[in-house]
Amino acid sequence: MQGARENNLKNITLDIPKHKLVVVTGPSGSGKSTLAMDILQRECQRQYMESSGLSAESIQKPKVDSIIGLSPSISVGQHVTNRNPRSTVGTVTDMYTYLRLVYQKKGVRRCNHCEALIPPPVADNAEPITCPVCNHSHAPLTKSDFSFNTPDGACPTCSGLGNVVEVNLEAVFDKEKSIREGSVTFWNGMFIDYQIAILEAAGKHYGIPMSGDQPLNTYSEVQWDMLLYGVEAEEFTRHIPDITPPKTVTKGKFEGVVTAMWRRYKEKDGQSNDTTLFLTQTCHDCGGERLKEESRRVTVEDQTLPGLSILSLDEFSIWIERVQSKYHQEGDSLLETVLHDLLIKIKRIIHVGLGYISLDRNTITLSGGEAQRLRLASILGSGLTGVLYLLDEPTSGLHPKDTDGLVHIMKQLRDLGNTVLVIEHDERVIQEADHVIDVGPGAGRFGGEIVGQGTLAELMDQPDSVTGRYLKANDKLVSKERKGNGDLITIHEATLHNLQNVTVSFPLGSLIAVSGVSGSGKSSLVFDLLATAEHGKVHIPGCRSIIGLDAINNMITVDQSPLSRMQRSNVSTYIDLFTYLRKIFAALPEAKERGLKDKHFSFNTAGGRCDRCEGLGQVSVDMHFLSHLQVECPECHGKRFKEEVLAVTYEGYTISDFLELSIEESQHLFMKQKKMLKLLELLCEVGLGYLQWGQALPTLSGGEGQRLKLARELSKSAAGHTLYLLDEPSTGLHPLDVHNLYVLLSKLVEAGNSVIMVEHNTDLIAAADWVIDMGPGGGTAGGKLVASGTPREVAAVKESCTGAFLVPYMV
Repeated sequence: MQGARENNLKNITLDIPKHKLVVVTGPSGSGKSTLAMDILQRECQRQYMESSGLSAESIQKPKVDSIIGLSPSISVGQHVTNRNPRSTVGTVTDMYTYLRLVYQKKGVRRCNHCEALIPPPVADNAEPITCPVCNHSHAPLTKSDFSFNTPDGACPTCSGLGNVVEVNLEAVFDKEKSIREGSVTFWNGMFIDYQIAILEAAGKHYGIPMSGDQPLNTYSEVQWDMLLYGVEAEEFTRHIPDITPPKTVTKGKFEGVVTAMWRRYKEKDGQSNDTTLFLTQTCHDCGGERLKEESRRVTVEDQTLPGLSILSLDEFSIWIERVQSKYHQEGDSLLETVLHDLLIKIKRIIHVGLGYISLDRNTITLSGGEAQRLRLASILGSGLTGVLYLLDEPTSGLHPKDTDGLVHIMKQLRDLGNTVLVIEHDERVIQEADHVIDVGPGAGRFGGEIVGQGTLAELMDQPDSVTGRYLKANDKLVSKERKGNGDLITIHEATLHNLQNVTVSFPLGSLIAVSGVSGSGKSSLVFDLLATAEHGKVHIPGCRSIIGLDAINNMITVDQSPLSRMQRSNVSTYIDLFTYLRKIFAALPEAKERGLKDKHFSFNTAGGRCDRCEGLGQVSVDMHFLSHLQVECPECHGKRFKEEVLAVTYEGYTISDFLELSIEESQHLFMKQKKMLKLLELLCEVGLGYLQWGQALPTLSGGEGQRLKLARELSKSAAGHTLYLLDEPSTGLHPLDVHNLYVLLSKLVEAGNSVIMVEHNTDLIAAADWVIDMGPGGGTAGGKLVASGTPREVAAVKESCTGAFLVPYMV
């Protein structure tokens, strides 16, 4: 690679060895992702499309002079792109397809007529199968009869989703009131009068008394059906079949409250404003098992298909081994082969630390790290060689004990003849790499250079290498072992998800780490129980009680859920920096001369923004058969604003220039602006100084988004004792940045607050005042409290997986 200048890269030239495990590391924002994803991945795609004779116009050429020796690439990122509710771990890995074949060939079914057992068919045939007891005939079951994604196999009530959505009528209607008094809870103002007029016109049309002043609890069945379903619904027309429904709204064409809610729900894919008035419940017909009754009753070795789907992969592999040995003894080579292939797939997934997940787990519920490791395990089975694999922090959310399994998978990919390039901060992965590329020395404009490369030992001897210097110094964080303020929050007898009657106490006034392998019950404990608990609420689903909440004044949950999917939302608008900046610009003499107010300096409202791109800086070009292409706006050339607005400058920068600046490099411009300076310093403290003001929120990683949320919460002045609940705040941070994060979290505790973090980073766990270790395994093998105490005390507990990794810190 020669002359790479994309984003903050400073004209770098670099040789990347092929057929090796290569780790790219460096501080957050130093340019690692730009190097791997923006340059290598994009140029691989572009060159591949050109060599295939396809148009590569839709892929923008990265700013690099040349890249020679590229291979076809596969990028395995952390963003969960499959948001289909029908997609499960079993379907995306094809394991469920294998199982459907096993159940078609070997399934024992019950007679629909007399309940007698019908043995599996001897050969493949489409002939009806007869019950050996009552001679009742049954159609043969095919593979599609065992799929919840086909009409043949899906439960007819929930269409194979396992749950049903219903309107919560109790939340929609207050039957004690009339419509005018607000009986339809989400109608208000003039809209109520408008709907009453239509209803009364409908009543006139049908000769039914409909009045906006009549309480709902006095409605007859016909009035109720009109209000709920409208004049065109079968539920209403059955009462008066001979009258033609009115053609217009003024004549009484009333849609119906519930009918309208369903229409909006479907039009907006479940994202309508009244979504809160819908209830999602387990399907009452299939009990969440997704299949039709006949299919879900079929057994193989006394197990139904839905029964196998809810087992953890660890338990599932034991069942397969048992059945496989039985078919081997019986000489059934076909099924022995199918089960052998299935077992290899499962073992690979268990190897990357995902043995606790089940086949029926929806892919939408997987974290970024889980989704990436699942895809990685699946890729290994493809047998491709000569491929460049690009991985983005695959250890995210992984307990140190499972890191070796992941490294083993990456080495297997390498040994097949592939190049594996990993963006990673984990010390263990860096140690195992064949070649390390260190990008730095800082973030944003202070980074973008190759500061070291070679093996880990070679890096440690290179004075410019930030990572090498850090690892050589071996500067470990040490716990302050703060005793807390004496108050405790205690969760009693927690049984939610896989928690096994856990009782645990959190000492307030301290920094608490909740550790354990993936799937051990950490998130269930902290985010599903503690985060949902309310003051004074005694009955909490999933545990007997939570006591001690009265010792805190506020509880703030900062998780890794996406901040926004809107292209217009960026770092500076999210944390209100841009609002202050607009006021500064509007107060400048040049702005006042031109009659510009602060609204003219907003790219979200008409006035000062470019009219062509509506302040986005880009316009969408219709590529007909290809996906739409975003190109720089020809009017404002990506500046977002009109020329008269861009003529106003502050400290030599236009409002548009600020969106290109990083947080860190803009600090010195606001030394006199106390509020802004505080926000900028806060963003640097949480390790986000490298982000640009205008960086769109959807482009942030889960860890970056979480730290931005944390900065916003810290910018608010909360009175009293605040409990912060954090979900792996170290995600995506270089070890140096982890140190900075620890300083910030310590400050919070020393200011009289409490911090509970679910965490896998050994440095942070070792530096906590108190550790709660869950486990010992994941899924059904977890859910127990393994150890609780100071890091030193947990390190001494032999049963604790986390304790073993804390021992080196206790020197």
